[in-house]
Amino acid sequence: MVSATVGRAGVLGAVALSLLAVPARAATGTPDTRAAARQAAATAAREAATAGARLAAAAPRGPAAAALPAPNTAGLATVLRSVVAQGAPGALARVDDHGRTHRVTRGVADRVTGRAISTGDRFRIGSVTKTFTTVVLLQLVDEHRLALDAPVNRYLPGLLPDDRITVRHLLSHRSGLYDYSDDMFAASVSGFEAVREKVFTYRQLVALSLKKPRTDAPGAAYSYSNTNFVVAGLLVEKLTGKPVRTAYRDRIIQPLKLTDTFYVHPDTAIPGRHTRGYLTPDRAGAPLVDATAQTVSWAQSAGALISSARDLDVFYGALLGGRLLSAARLADMERFTQVSSTTAYGLGLRRRDLSCGVSVYGHTGAVQGYYTYAFGTKDGTRTLTAMANTSNNTEVLNTLAGALESAFCGK
Repeated sequence: MVSATVGRAGVLGAVALSLLAVPARAATGTPDTRAAARQAAATAAREAATAGARLAAAAPRGPAAAALPAPNTAGLATVLRSVVAQGAPGALARVDDHGRTHRVTRGVADRVTGRAISTGDRFRIGSVTKTFTTVVLLQLVDEHRLALDAPVNRYLPGLLPDDRITVRHLLSHRSGLYDYSDDMFAASVSGFEAVREKVFTYRQLVALSLKKPRTDAPGAAYSYSNTNFVVAGLLVEKLTGKPVRTAYRDRIIQPLKLTDTFYVHPDTAIPGRHTRGYLTPDRAGAPLVDATAQTVSWAQSAGALISSARDLDVFYGALLGGRLLSAARLADMERFTQVSSTTAYGLGLRRRDLSCGVSVYGHTGAVQGYYTYAFGTKDGTRTLTAMANTSNNTEVLNTLAGALESAFCGK
């Protein structure tokens, strides 16, 4: 299915403010408790106002994407058709471009019922979560509650074995901390079934990493590791005094009105209408495993968010358009290290260099049952989210990347 819908009211236009109301309460209890309550209310109001102000104050930045070729919906359809032929039950793509929306789908969301996949479906976004976590921490930097180049152990004393590991090292995957998930999913299906319903604490996951030698000295080299963003989640909770779900909600989800975005950990269900996710077994010819229901506790702040194509387009449009962070913090985020011939990594953000000379910015996500690409132009005025409801299938992952070429290069 291919469609285009014009909606100037606002997927990537000015985002309406959604300030968090702090209800007035009667002053009860001791003077100390009343003072604490007033301080907590003031802090909540200040955080809400700050989130709203970020959205209101910043205009879209950088060169406009108007010079790009138009998105090629026929090319997107070809990519998604190939993805389904390679083993994904279904695939979807949504492009938001200066208020015009293009939607393309192929295949099914549910292999049992045969329901067609829809660009309105919710799904697990895996490591795209890392950008959300980074935004929260960089907002805390903007609020002078965190220093990027400070040792992590300043905020979480004794957590890490090396005081040289900084917050910046975590967010750029240059900490040298071993990725515990490499061992956890050495065998994809049995590894997944062992943790499908398990609930970990952040510190348990960090302890799994620290059982192994570090991959390098802090700052020496890029090495992708989920451990970095588990520690980042600990930082969010320590500095805000709230669960990460609250930080996501108050600082990103509610201000941007992301109605399909949820952090439900440790619950296992995706709320509302969603695409089911299917894990490809290691053994060729074995049946797909329905991996939809899971805690994703093994990832948490590294990969447990649920969202939709619409919400991810809005999120990256706002981020790249300068409406979630100060210009200085966004510049920090976009300080990239080249990690392959076509990819560079900043702070919780990837840059992909396309064949037409255009670079796009966002993140990829892989979690059991789902592959996601969510990227936008430098100014955020054109964004793409593409998803296939399978994982552990490298052919599908690589083919789905072709959606970037169709969305931004017109191929």
